[in-house]
Amino acid sequence: MSTSPATSSATTEQALREDLAAAYRLMALFDMTDLVYTHLSVRLPGDRHAYLVNPYGLLFEEITASSLVVVDADGLPKQETSWPINPAGFVIHSAIHRSRPDAACVMHTHTVPGMVVAAQDRNILPLNQINMEFYGSVGFHPYEGIAADDNLSERERLVRDLGDRNALILQNHGLLTVGTTVAHTFYRMYYLNQSCKIQIAAQATGVPLHVPSEAQILRAKKQFDDDPDQGRLIWQALRRKLDREQPDYRD
Repeated sequence: MSTSPATSSATTEQALREDLAAAYRLMALFDMTDLVYTHLSVRLPGDRHAYLVNPYGLLFEEITASSLVVVDADGLPKQETSWPINPAGFVIHSAIHRSRPDAACVMHTHTVPGMVVAAQDRNILPLNQINMEFYGSVGFHPYEGIAADDNLSERERLVRDLGDRNALILQNHGLLTVGTTVAHTFYRMYYLNQSCKIQIAAQATGVPLHVPSEAQILRAKKQFDDDPDQGRLIWQALRRKLDREQPDYRD
């Protein structure tokens, strides 16, 4: 893939629109959607409090670069749009975007594997080397009901429970990842969801589960942390796939 404005390193609004639209299409492709609910958001360059988000009512498979809407930190439109916006749905995103300057992108999902693990009183278990990438680096936020824009105190607790991590389990709710780019954030969400799939599949066998020693787990985690790629090649491959099969995401 060429280093066109569509690459994850680009910072123009159009490039970010294409990256985020691609992420929405990929969420649909990998069955990580909840119909029209949940959001993926990215901060626009040059304005800390302007973000791109999906218009309320479109399926993720329908999202295009031009259909994304610019909103402010309260989830209110900063551009003319014929589609409704759901400010309450942006509550979680706005809290994290405001508190974490490095969190340029925030993704929140209601996948079945994610919700199953979120229904447990435990974090990601290091049962596979994929899971080990998240060892000790996933926050846990207790359930407080449906996120609402009038619950400012929960925003503070969300931020506290995420801390400086890049992933969060929302108990009895779902998953959340953050990153400096759309590519990094999608990579984390995809593999966090895979970790949940592995965990519940292993638990379903009913046999004793083998957990490697902490030394082995930490070694694997360090190998992941030291990888300079951080999903870049995966993102480029996935963008090529979309360019072949769903090129209208760029529209």
